[in-house]
Amino acid sequence: MHYQNERTSGCRISDAWTYRGLKTVVLENELLRVSVLADKGADIFEMVHKPSDTDFMWRTPWSVRDVSKWVPSTGWGEGVWHDAYIGGWQTIAPTGGQPQQYAGADIGQHTEATLMPWDAQIVEDTPERISAKFWVRTVRTPFWIEKTISLESGSAVLTVEDSLTNEAEEPAEVEWGQHVALGEPFLTADCIFDLPGASHFTPADEIAAGSARIKPGSSGSWPNAEAPDGSPVDLRTFSPKSDRLADYMVFKDLQESWYSVTNPERGVGFGLVWPGETFKYLWYWQVFGGGSGYPWYNRTYNVGLEPFTSLASGVPEPGSDKRTAVVFQPGETRKATVKAVVFESSNGVERIGVDGGVTVRS
Repeated sequence: MHYQNERTSGCRISDAWTYRGLKTVVLENELLRVSVLADKGADIFEMVHKPSDTDFMWRTPWSVRDVSKWVPSTGWGEGVWHDAYIGGWQTIAPTGGQPQQYAGADIGQHTEATLMPWDAQIVEDTPERISAKFWVRTVRTPFWIEKTISLESGSAVLTVEDSLTNEAEEPAEVEWGQHVALGEPFLTADCIFDLPGASHFTPADEIAAGSARIKPGSSGSWPNAEAPDGSPVDLRTFSPKSDRLADYMVFKDLQESWYSVTNPERGVGFGLVWPGETFKYLWYWQVFGGGSGYPWYNRTYNVGLEPFTSLASGVPEPGSDKRTAVVFQPGETRKATVKAVVFESSNGVERIGVDGGVTVRS
């Protein structure tokens, strides 16, 4: 848009940016600045609360790079995805989790869509509201994916609307989710994790022995869990980096579909609210200075709190033989709206409503 009205107040949006060689769309209002890498999965790699100068999105040690100017040393499915992973927030679809065979196609870690360039267009640009639409057609899987990101003036709520369409003339499986990773300096061991009532389980063989925070193969109810040595774990807290822990667990049967993480020292927090009928599981990926060897090398402090339709690669829940992947019929389209909200609090959150309204703990 060569002749876009370049406002300096209210809502502003521009698709004229390039960051490290990648087309980037920047949305902002009085409270938030959000940057999206259109040329790399439409990843949200920056979400900054302006008053406190807090970026909630985690960045990997290698951060943003132009993958068109770099060739991986092997075609290893897990490595190709991690090599290009920047942290932040990805829409994961139609596959998610470990490398898998999908209808005869070899798919690497998570999804091909996050490694692809997406088209982008500004669809709304007023002082009161801005929106950018992103879309991609996957190659090894038969899906058309759209994502629209919006901000309103004076609001600390970011709205993300996903749409998935099965373009195959046959049914197709889907694992679909919001791959949100929070990290330092926002994330510290003093942060408060709030979640409505839920049950949880930990896969028996997900994390290497010696680095797990939660006992492998265990289950329980929020906020209580069991450590590998049998001692209690309060899931409302985060382990310090010095503990050298890394783990993965799954929440299900949430009473309401939201979570929040509050930094009491900064007095700010990040929350997410999503449609529970679509995203039935909340993946909880924890790297508290753990994860020896590639790709973390014990050097990162971050968590992924990721609403998903399914378990990783669509596998069944423990004790079941029913796959959790969702089946899209030929031509079927499904949509979901997720809201990320930034709030001010030092004591955590009682509730987040479906509109993004936050009730903080007094």
